[in-house]
Amino acid sequence: MKTYATKAGDVERQWHVIDASEKTLGRLASQIAILLMGKHKPHYVPYLDTGDFVVVVNASKVRVTGNKSRQKVYYRHTGYPGGLREVTLEKLLKTHPTRVMEHAVKGMLPHNRLGRAMFKKLKVYEGDSHPHQAQVGSSKVNTGGIENS
Repeated sequence: MKTYATKAGDVERQWHVIDASEKTLGRLASQIAILLMGKHKPHYVPYLDTGDFVVVVNASKVRVTGNKSRQKVYYRHTGYPGGLREVTLEKLLKTHPTRVMEHAVKGMLPHNRLGRAMFKKLKVYEGDSHPHQAQVGSSKVNTGGIENS
């Protein structure tokens, strides 16, 4: 009997729809990262992208605890001298609520080309409608504590 090694062709991807309304940002992001990496599957290996597709709806209704909405600051640089830009979580949730969820999940994925491939399977939407209804279908899948809709 030989030891089984997971190959890229053996991976079967599923689609998960997650409603983010009234869920805590960090806890939800860590569960989404587990689904994207494939750690919920028995044939997970760290050198392959064995994860599933994740569709997050109602990203604008995600909540944070404490004073994070005013104190948490996101930084970016334009590339020009004096080009450091900063925006608070509160303002980013009003203007671009999908970026908050994407940023939280991206930080929990591997920081290499495999992590970038995993991140491409994340689809985040501000409202409760999404264009992936044909892929998702009507099947309910156990996502390890995350409720599907």
